[in-house]
Amino acid sequence: MYHAGTTATRELLVLCSLTALLLFYGLVPVRVGRLQISRAEMGLVGADEPRYAQIAAEMLQAHSAGCHAVHARVFPHSLRIEDLRASAKCLEAGFVTPILYGHPWLEKPALYYWRTMSFFKEFGVHDWVARLPSATGAFAMVFLIFLHMRRFRPGGHLDAALITASAVAIVAFARGASTDMQLAAPFAIGMLGWYAWYETGKKFWLFDLYFFGALAVLAKGPVAIFLGGCIIVLFVGLRREWQVLRRMFWWPGMLLFLLLVLPWYIAVQLRNPNFWHFFLFEQNLERFASNRYQHHQNPFFYVLVLMVALMPWTVVSLRALWDAFQTARAEWRVRYLPGRYLGHQRTGDAFPEFLVLWAIFPVIFFSFSGSKLPGYILPAIPPITILTGDYLFRARKRPLSMPTLVLHGIAAGAMAFVLMLSPQYMIFQKLVPPAKTITVTALIAALFAGNIVFTVRRFGLRYLRSVTLIPVVAMLFWLLHTNGWLLDANYSARPMAQEIARRAPGVDILVSHRIRRDMDYGLCFYRQQPLRHYIPQPSVTEKQWVITGIPNEEHILVLRDDDLQALPKLLPGRTYEPLLINEWQGLAVYRVAARR
Repeated sequence: MYHAGTTATRELLVLCSLTALLLFYGLVPVRVGRLQISRAEMGLVGADEPRYAQIAAEMLQAHSAGCHAVHARVFPHSLRIEDLRASAKCLEAGFVTPILYGHPWLEKPALYYWRTMSFFKEFGVHDWVARLPSATGAFAMVFLIFLHMRRFRPGGHLDAALITASAVAIVAFARGASTDMQLAAPFAIGMLGWYAWYETGKKFWLFDLYFFGALAVLAKGPVAIFLGGCIIVLFVGLRREWQVLRRMFWWPGMLLFLLLVLPWYIAVQLRNPNFWHFFLFEQNLERFASNRYQHHQNPFFYVLVLMVALMPWTVVSLRALWDAFQTARAEWRVRYLPGRYLGHQRTGDAFPEFLVLWAIFPVIFFSFSGSKLPGYILPAIPPITILTGDYLFRARKRPLSMPTLVLHGIAAGAMAFVLMLSPQYMIFQKLVPPAKTITVTALIAALFAGNIVFTVRRFGLRYLRSVTLIPVVAMLFWLLHTNGWLLDANYSARPMAQEIARRAPGVDILVSHRIRRDMDYGLCFYRQQPLRHYIPQPSVTEKQWVITGIPNEEHILVLRDDDLQALPKLLPGRTYEPLLINEWQGLAVYRVAARR
């Protein structure tokens, strides 16, 4: 008994420490005395991160103003009717309609914004705080995968959890201020809860399905219901257990789901009569059916995304997925043979069958979408990593085939090779670095790969997790601690916003001219101001709330360095002087004097 308790404690310590390292290192600033253990190495990148962070900041500001107006807090001062009404108004203020630059922004539901607001209120409005909803959601998902597997499939539970935490897609999206992990994490927990109910018959587990399913719907909308419903229907249909669909409709769970989901959807519709048409038809159906949002990719895009998303576990994960598919197919064949299938008796272990359907359905479904982004298939990653952990545990009884082991080592080494060369590309903008750099990098990558193959062949498959995590942790440290400033300078607006504030502290207005949308949104977030453009710029997302025109007041102008020749035409008779040149991103910054 003591041994079992010691093992469980050790596993929890390993799980929590490694998962925290993988998901939070370089994201959350941590200082112990004078020792800086972790810094927020990289500012917000892309158009979505600063935009979503800005929405949460404005919603928090509206919430604070609304509470101040009624002199109340979310929790009432007393049970008097007046205090209860004031607290209800305080709660409602800023929580219903997402707003961006003072205008409704209805493209996504509000879960990410609510969670970010709470973190902003606790830690302040900072870029790293905007990423905490994703990081904490991923941590909860990994932890609950560990608990679920230990309860129902003990043995591979720690492998499954750490493989999930170290997959490239999970590490990357856990560090993003976006809605993708807000969908993937509760969706995974809800699906695991549904299967736990299917296996045990205990209604308690349906709580996970309805509660976390509601969170997934509040994260990205009805796509969560569609994905989960299709996977479950396919599963019970193949097993000819249609009565499961009737039994899974649990009235307490349905009531909980509706109480969590309907209030916001009804409230936002009442305040914004165009919400359902815009959100459901334009942001869901039209986004799927067309390339309106300019994210077209070829039909095999998600096959390539999946290969990268599972790194460094791609080879073993695909082997595990294939093994599970073969197991499921064998059961399907046996089940449909006359005399071998009686009533609704289950044939063998249904868990691999369920995970295979869960893994492949999102990939196939979104492959037909006219708009494709890598985050769409994030819900398909957890079932594959769970299968991988379970497969490795079962494979310990027999050696992993040498070709599979060697290919796994090569995949881990290739990941390290590419990531080690990425700083060289950011500095010199050359796809092919010097021969010496390639040679040294290839030797280090080969060392990683060779160590994996040697250790596993010499000491056994139980060490595969440990030796594979070595290059993952090393690359995390290499990219964020050693080269975090390069990532920041190349992809974030933070360094330039800080430099502008330092060189022109008294100038409040910033206007952009034909720069990339990611820098546009990023500069506005870091300076806490709305988008301003010299001339209208057509876009499917930037509409009436963009301020256009050349201000009469003194302002900062940001434009591409190859547009400098247009300045005399844009600013005839105005005085302007260069403030700084951002060579990393090909931008120039000018200080434009007020019109006389």
